Amino acid sequence: MKNILVPIEDHHGISSVLHTGLLAAMKFQSRIEAVPLGPDFDALSAVNYAVPMIVADEKTRDELSQQLRGVFEAFGRSQVPPADSGVTLAWNDADLLTDGKIGTYGRLFDLIVVGRPGPTAGDPRSATLEAALFESGRPILIAPPRAPAVIGDTVVVSWNASTETARTVGLAMPFLKQARKVIVLSVSSAMSPGPGPDLVARMLERHGLAVEFEIVNDPVKPAGRTILARAAALGADLLVKGGYTQSRLRQMIFGGATSQILAEAEIPVFMAH
Repeated sequence: MKNILVPIEDHHGISSVLHTGLLAAMKFQSRIEAVPLGPDFDALSAVNYAVPMIVADEKTRDELSQQLRGVFEAFGRSQVPPADSGVTLAWNDADLLTDGKIGTYGRLFDLIVVGRPGPTAGDPRSATLEAALFESGRPILIAPPRAPAVIGDTVVVSWNASTETARTVGLAMPFLKQARKVIVLSVSSAMSPGPGPDLVARMLERHGLAVEFEIVNDPVKPAGRTILARAAALGADLLVKGGYTQSRLRQMIFGGATSQILAEAEIPVFMAH
């Protein structure tokens, strides 16, 4: 996790995104590269939206980029990493990146930090998260609305035996190896065919980790909320979760654990697809 990408956009959660990225960087002595994020003009045009004039001309785009750079540099002045932390902060002085470019440029990084999407115009956008998750091939770290105090001390792994979750656990190993405690949590009603959480815990123990496992059966509460409730009860400060092990369309129509977690998580979520 030496290379961390943080898209910078003027939304309500940007302080938490930056703080979450810094906490991750301090665990791994990482370089944080920040890039300015603007509207996805191609996507807007494709659905016949009017491109906002505020960012349509080059001069105004440059001004917005400089404004976002100011947000990043102000954070760097207020949250100076210790000299011996090995953390470096860098600004990519590029034109405004679109969501699509975040997805492609993100392929160079070990981790992409984004905000948890919300329903209002001032919240982080789902399109940014989805581009990073589906187009980069890299894991993402989703910052909650309120900046966390710590990250990765007690980690809950949401295990449903899917291919996506297995891949996510592998990508999360740097966090798991630094955790004080790891709990592999399965919701019995949301399991795919495959190994159970006991076998996952045994595998992780061979890496020298302190691991426990639980199987939860709640026939009433949706799986995503069951996972979040149990993670909170366990004192977790990081949730590891495979993203969209059912299709996005199905989750949009019927709901699903990923959709519920993206809507309600109050702790950082490490996710891959």
